[in-house]
Amino acid sequence: MIEKTYQPADIESRIARAWEDAEAFKAGRADRRDAEPYSIVIPPPNVTGSLHMGHALNNTLQDILCRFERMRGRDVLWQPGTDHAGIATQMVVERQLMERQEPGRREMGRAKFLERVWQWKAESGGVIVNQLKRLGASCDWSRERFTMDEGLSRAVVKVFVELHRQGLIYKDKRLVNWDPKLLTAISDLEVQQIEVKGHLWHLRYPLEGVPFDPENPSSYIVVATTRPETMLGDTAVAVNPDDDRYVDLIGKHVVLPLVGRRIPIVADEYSDPEKGSGAVKITPAHDFNDFEVGRRHHLPQINVLDIEGRIAVADNSAYLDGLPEGARDFAAEMEGVDRFVARKIIVQRLDDFGFLEKIEPNVHMVPHGDRSGVVIEPFLTDQWYVDAKTMAQPAIAAVRSGATNFVPKNWEKTYYEWMENIQPWCISRQLWWGHQIPAWYGPDGRVFVAETEEEAVGNALGYYVEQEVLTPEQAHDMAEDPLKREGFITRDEDVLDTWFSSALWPFSTLGWPDETPELDRYYPTNVLVTGFDIIFFWVARMMMMGLHFKSDVPFPTVYIHALVRDEKGAKMSKSKGNVIDPLNLIDQYGADALRFTLAAMAAQGRDIKLASSRVEGYRNFATKLWNACRFAEMNGCAAPKEFDYTAAKETLNRWIAHEAVRATREVTEAIESYRFNDAAGAAYRFVWNVYCDWYLELAKPVLMGEESAAKAETRAMVAWARDEILKLLHPFMPFITEELWAVTASRDGLLVLAPWSRKSGMSDEQIAVMSASAASDPMVGAALLSIPAAAPDFTDDAAEAEIGWVVDLITAMRSVRAEMNITPATLTPLVLVGASAATRGRAERWSDVIKRLARVGEISFADSAPQGAVQLLVRGDVAALPLKGLIDFAAEQARLEKELGKAEADIKRAEAKLANEKFVANAAEEVVEEEKEKREAAVARKMKILEALLRIKNAS
Repeated sequence: MIEKTYQPADIESRIARAWEDAEAFKAGRADRRDAEPYSIVIPPPNVTGSLHMGHALNNTLQDILCRFERMRGRDVLWQPGTDHAGIATQMVVERQLMERQEPGRREMGRAKFLERVWQWKAESGGVIVNQLKRLGASCDWSRERFTMDEGLSRAVVKVFVELHRQGLIYKDKRLVNWDPKLLTAISDLEVQQIEVKGHLWHLRYPLEGVPFDPENPSSYIVVATTRPETMLGDTAVAVNPDDDRYVDLIGKHVVLPLVGRRIPIVADEYSDPEKGSGAVKITPAHDFNDFEVGRRHHLPQINVLDIEGRIAVADNSAYLDGLPEGARDFAAEMEGVDRFVARKIIVQRLDDFGFLEKIEPNVHMVPHGDRSGVVIEPFLTDQWYVDAKTMAQPAIAAVRSGATNFVPKNWEKTYYEWMENIQPWCISRQLWWGHQIPAWYGPDGRVFVAETEEEAVGNALGYYVEQEVLTPEQAHDMAEDPLKREGFITRDEDVLDTWFSSALWPFSTLGWPDETPELDRYYPTNVLVTGFDIIFFWVARMMMMGLHFKSDVPFPTVYIHALVRDEKGAKMSKSKGNVIDPLNLIDQYGADALRFTLAAMAAQGRDIKLASSRVEGYRNFATKLWNACRFAEMNGCAAPKEFDYTAAKETLNRWIAHEAVRATREVTEAIESYRFNDAAGAAYRFVWNVYCDWYLELAKPVLMGEESAAKAETRAMVAWARDEILKLLHPFMPFITEELWAVTASRDGLLVLAPWSRKSGMSDEQIAVMSASAASDPMVGAALLSIPAAAPDFTDDAAEAEIGWVVDLITAMRSVRAEMNITPATLTPLVLVGASAATRGRAERWSDVIKRLARVGEISFADSAPQGAVQLLVRGDVAALPLKGLIDFAAEQARLEKELGKAEADIKRAEAKLANEKFVANAAEEVVEEEKEKREAAVARKMKILEALLRIKNAS
């Protein structure tokens, strides 16, 4: 029996246990052995993470697809797992050690520290997994993977070694994003661009061979910089080759102030004649753009900072060579000074010697580490790289050929732009937690890459024997006795970027490099659901790795969802204080309400503006469903096991069958094309508007009347339609639908394993597979009894025409009453003008319903509309409401014209703001969007008022 009140907290944990006990989400179930596979890999959340609104959206959409396809009879694998999250996890454990006043990472040593990280992971890691379960994620949790599991780690090592052997992984000295606090390279995704109020320093660089005179502009070139401290590493000044001011200086030299080193003036289009002086300082070791300029002109790369962001030039021979004595003293004085302190000293020194022309305020973007919060330094280091340009070519071709498609399509342009301008991928990180790079260094620094240390030792010994560094006897002894080779080779201490292991996720989770049955069955996966921010970091790299190692794309479809923003359209951030916690919403309104909200708002290419009021609204929708099912139960509604809805005789019942089949078709087609909002909208309209508001309302007189064949049929049809609703809503609202299925359905088994409606959803082959399993697995097969063996797509246009006419007529009349401010107590007459015999019949059959629901006193027929009547066109029929004497037309017209004036003023106000280029350019994105919405709402309001005014005009 259904409880009186819907309380999500009372059912969610119980339903989750029922699914778990039945192994409902398990891939490869015996009953699905011959079914078509369907697989999705979860974007693995960080093991340190907790559920945020992006996770909630992403996993809700994946779950809708998985539950939908599972009900359609497919063998579904939704592969779950978590990412080891190198930096984040290492920071968590180091912070824990500090808080407990225990020895730090360095004091503890690598082995002991990693023990502590694994201990933390076992005790506290993976909180997000339980949070995903609370959301209702129907992953096969028995197959949960972790990027540092033994099998996945073996895949990482194999990929690294093979790519190195193929020349696609190599070591190089290049610029990276360096975090001076965490002391590691980080990816672009971990760099946060923050707007800072800083300065632009204009510096005078003296021309070689010309006496420097601050008062003589012909004796120097002015360069502007936001980072004067890096001038110590300048190796050129660049000017645009088309800049007439500097044509005669190209190929000449300037003398670097304070340093005394001569550096060339080079011609390069990177220099913009329209910005500043048109001349720019080039520091290849400390700026990404300068690095590329330096490579084009073969400039030296002089690093003047250490890993902690301090000046470090005392031991730099490339820096010191050829410096005057005074400059050497200055270099020694600056040694070890923090970069920002050095900035002040250098600016002061430049000013003292006349090299500082001016200082301007300058607002600009400065890169910061998203975890450390410090300014990121472009830093020249030796790192491991993947030849991404070579590996990107097949991945680009796969999308161009249609082997993989993006939804929405416009994201393909972003993919191409990134992939066609791709740079080498830095894959090494100066951390301890992660996949340690399988590379060992010999005594002379030679690198030996191998899958195991034993293999590396063997390769190294063979090489040094060949080079006659070792004798065969020495090599033999070292091979036999590990003590004799201690210190002979040392392993690279760095670990791999976490995106490296994540790139293998679609096939490493299935057992690769072993050729497992799971790999053969579930690769490639069917779709990837992810956010646009990791198209390059994850999607593109999975494409590269999948094509390279499996010779096939990892997924034929990539669905890119938008951002979840706050109700005003602002991006959520802790600093703004506008972050909405999905777990709080689940506690307050239930997981189903949150899930349905996200699905209903997930229009392709449009960000979600989330307000708790929207979630509350869909909680009310869940309550509406709950109460409708209670109504059916209290009225004895149940469908016999052999019930054939297509054989219904009552027009109302045939109409609800027609509408249910149409809703199923709409929901099915929308999910198949990843239009989640349309799918949710179609389900919502059918449940709330068609079933609850109209069908149950129109069925009440029958249900409350005397026992009859019509009443028995209506009871069965109410129950059948209810069960169809539970199926339709299950992918979106799994908990409430499973609960209602359990207490109301006339068959055994879980809804999660019940078949999707056969209409427009399941093929004959899928039905056959599930039917074959019905005898051995009642949980799957029993629900098939509700579907006629040969049920076609059911339609009844005649029933739809009749009931649809009644619904549209009542709706139109209610709308007019609301527009005209007619009180509910006032009964209005209804005149059907020029009604056909069919229309007369409908009006007579449904007169009691029309009178009750539209507040009509009497219904009559006439050849023309009476004077003073408001006329409505309903499916080609003219319905007239004689309102003369019931309302004051003049007063009503005046009221509506006043409302029209307000609407037009609102439109004018919004359009004025939106026409203001300064407002659009400077206002926050969410503020501009809010004005657009105000304008749209005012325009819609204006149109309704004009319609009402037209009706009054025609009636007067």
